[in-house]
Amino acid sequence: MRTNEIRFGVIGTGNMGEAIVRGFYQSGVASGVKTTIYDPDTEKCRQLEKTLPVESASSLEALIERSDILLIAIKPNICTHVFQEQHDRFSGKAVISIAAGWGGERLKKALPADTRILRVMPNTPAMVGEGMIVFETGDSLTADERSFAQTLFGSVGDVISVEPKLMDAVTAVSGSGPAYVYLFIEALADGGVKAGLPRPVALKLAAQTVKGSAMMVSETGVHPGELKDRVCSPGGTTIEAVAVLEQHGFRGAVIAAVEACREKSERMSK
Repeated sequence: MRTNEIRFGVIGTGNMGEAIVRGFYQSGVASGVKTTIYDPDTEKCRQLEKTLPVESASSLEALIERSDILLIAIKPNICTHVFQEQHDRFSGKAVISIAAGWGGERLKKALPADTRILRVMPNTPAMVGEGMIVFETGDSLTADERSFAQTLFGSVGDVISVEPKLMDAVTAVSGSGPAYVYLFIEALADGGVKAGLPRPVALKLAAQTVKGSAMMVSETGVHPGELKDRVCSPGGTTIEAVAVLEQHGFRGAVIAAVEACREKSERMSK
């Protein structure tokens, strides 16, 4: 299947659906792909039509009929209704779902037996082309469809694959992780304000520090513990601050949060 033969449909143009479509076209890898979008918010669709080479479908039924590969980018609670109402129309289609709590096995039970399925867990930094996207292994896409999915999501971030049993942990680390990081950035900036910095300056320092530190981990391959040690001079200011974080259970709180998120994801998947 060459890209100019692919009819791609997007169900849901909320933040994540829009981010994926925009990244796909802005990266220059979507040449020749015919993309159709559908969302109950027709104004949102019209705005996307003005800025991207996509077409809006008049109805969900029309979008499914006109598409070979479908991206499910709607809220998890809406999936049940859509899959029930449009069940037979998904027959023979390739379905790529980013809905939380909808693992591969659950998708198989909800859709026709001949539907080809891939579950994907992206995160919100995909909106700025820096997402972490995880494919669930054991998908039933054809090789060409999987290649298309790799290209699609590769346009908005890094892509890896993990076993289905690990997807709840993925949700807890990268899926929900941006919220933990935003909370840390906000707290770090608040600390700066308390120390006398103007709010815009404190926020700039905090955000760039987190961005640069993340790049140090990903690009150097050095363990974060070692990178931390490099900043902590004996008897210095940084180790003083690190000691306070340890006293207040910083690492333990983060680990507990990840575990709580994983458990919640498991319950949602049943």
